[in-house]
Amino acid sequence: MTTNFWFWAFMIWSFPLSYYRSQFRKIVYQTDDWTINIKPWFVQEVKGLFGNLFPENEQYLKMRNFYRFYLLVYFVLFFLW
Repeated sequence: MTTNFWFWAFMIWSFPLSYYRSQFRKIVYQTDDWTINIKPWFVQEVKGLFGNLFPENEQYLKMRNFYRFYLLVYFVLFFLW
């Protein structure tokens, strides 16, 4: 029973991941092109997640902090499952 709960909690929390990652990548790579979602680049994305690429960009800071929180909950759910 509890295994099913954690599985479904993890699955439901996973649904918006692609949207949030897309939004974050568009800010980090400074593009609105949809192909950013399928490109394998992630070095600058990781630097943007753990660093501070654009300290003056309020949209970047807000999205970075939200994405960090989202991924933290994602990993907690994964490990509890």
